[in-house]
Amino acid sequence: MFTGIITDIGTIVDVERRGDLRVRIATSYDTETIDIGASIACSGACLTVVQKGPSSFAVDISAESLSRTPRGRWDKGQRLNLERALKVGDELGGHIVTGHVDGVGTVATIELQGDSRRIIITVPKELGGYLAQKGSITVDGVSLTVNEVEDHQGFTQFGVNVIPHTAEVTTLGELATGAEVNVEIDVLARYLFRMKDFQKIT
Repeated sequence: MFTGIITDIGTIVDVERRGDLRVRIATSYDTETIDIGASIACSGACLTVVQKGPSSFAVDISAESLSRTPRGRWDKGQRLNLERALKVGDELGGHIVTGHVDGVGTVATIELQGDSRRIIITVPKELGGYLAQKGSITVDGVSLTVNEVEDHQGFTQFGVNVIPHTAEVTTLGELATGAEVNVEIDVLARYLFRMKDFQKIT
């Protein structure tokens, strides 16, 4: 479990193609405090640490994870938003995040609003029912507030504001129009939507 508050930006320094894809990520974390088997959210995808070194750790990425995340996300040189798993007693500064990516969104537009960046993201229509104005959303592992939602024929768009601090300490400041991002819907919306569907057939 995570909060969507990013604590480091890692860089993929090695990719090994085997049964699964093994990726080594350089980090400023003290890896002595990271256990093998620990969970780390990497741009929103919860992955398990399988190896570690003095300034890096490795994770295995399954075919399922590859299919749920943007193309090229796990290439050498890619920068990733990192968050270690929430501990009991930690401050819950964002919202409850599971690290289970629900889909890939595409940046439609970016415009400046004051010092912030207003980003409009397009997602598949099936995710539209989980989005609500002033609800929570996770974009590339970052907890954000949904400002508006617009449903269109075949797709949905939502808008978020990224303040200068968030742009500086995450990879969201590097986004450009057309970029693909990991999207995780709010866990509460996930269960409410399921309850509604279940009631229809019972």
